[in-house]
Amino acid sequence: MRDVPVTGRAPAPDLARGAALLLIAVANAHTFVTHRGIGVRTYPLDPTGVDAWLAAAQLTLVDGRAYPLFALLFGYGIAGLARRAGRDGAGPDQVLALVRRRGGALFAVGAAHAVLLWHGDFVAAYGLIAVVLAPVLVRGSTAVLVLTGVAATTLLALLYAPVALTRSDAPTASPSLVAPDVLSAAVERFGEWLFGNLLISALGLLGAAVAGVLVARAGWLDAPDRHRRALRRVAVAGIGAGVVGGLPLGLVAAGAWVPSEPVALVVGVLHAVTGYAAGAGYAALAGLIVARWSRSAGAVPAGPWATYPLPGDTAPPPGDAGSVPGGRVARALVALGRRSLSGYLAQSVAFVALFPVWTLGLGAGLPLWAATLCGAGVWLVTVVVAVAVGRRGHRGPAEVLLRRLTYGRPPVPAHRPAGP
Repeated sequence: MRDVPVTGRAPAPDLARGAALLLIAVANAHTFVTHRGIGVRTYPLDPTGVDAWLAAAQLTLVDGRAYPLFALLFGYGIAGLARRAGRDGAGPDQVLALVRRRGGALFAVGAAHAVLLWHGDFVAAYGLIAVVLAPVLVRGSTAVLVLTGVAATTLLALLYAPVALTRSDAPTASPSLVAPDVLSAAVERFGEWLFGNLLISALGLLGAAVAGVLVARAGWLDAPDRHRRALRRVAVAGIGAGVVGGLPLGLVAAGAWVPSEPVALVVGVLHAVTGYAAGAGYAALAGLIVARWSRSAGAVPAGPWATYPLPGDTAPPPGDAGSVPGGRVARALVALGRRSLSGYLAQSVAFVALFPVWTLGLGAGLPLWAATLCGAGVWLVTVVVAVAVGRRGHRGPAEVLLRRLTYGRPPVPAHRPAGP
């Protein structure tokens, strides 16, 4: 069984991952702000001016939308992993074992991330889904996958219903950020992750993950040029639903609307459910962009994990840039998307260095606009690093670790005796 080479991956999912990391950086940055009260989805309480506009915009377009997008791409990846293993001759039980090994590796990386850096980790939740529900993800029929997704989404919506009613004068929803020292912060984080985040995240991501499996089976992101009509419909409907369903909660967070309690509960449900639609819409948009680029470049998709030459290329250029249609921005986003786990973990390293009380403490009273700029700046740095690594054709360090945990140490080739 083999992994996909860096240059052998379909560009649409990686384009979506690279762009989604910007959304995740922006969505996560505000959770590190402390001493401003706790409002809707941990945004600062009663924001004003630019912060109010930003809170409304992020809850409409970003918050609760980026994570479903990533979860959909996780499901897509699991389906691809299983498909490749089957094509390489693995039996059904071997495929399940491989998916569970990948899940176990993700769980280990995510647990370390949660304890050492940030309790809001979602990588361990992916691992938990892969380990526990491998038979559903790999062998489940369309009906089983749909029922699983609907059940998980319904439960999540009920859990998130009261979110529009959140109001607290506490300094933060994450006590680990204001802990007096590194050790006590790690203890707090472990509890926040294990008892407050892990299972809820797994439940919240499951619906999008099974949708990703269905997308992989349909081949929409493997050969987007062949599915432009379906992708266009999903993009328009999904993003449109995300905006319509996200704006009411954004208005509540900005203080522009104070609904009654029954209406607020509906607003919370609406925001959660339409986040899945927006995530699917963003993934479809990435597919449409790649389809347009590949058509303008004269490239014809050749099936799953096809590569796309650039106009004028007579030989593959160095690194992994040659498999990406479009210009420099596209190549940069795909480079980060191919190293998305490293990029995601790097965000936490930067945020932890900047914001908690026990490091630089910049999160205390920080305006939302400043936290957003910090998030975007950190993301931009990861893009630059990913491009530099991509030019050399290397994986990111987290991807290397994940591959080692999944497949084991590669065999060392035997030395051939020197000739006469």
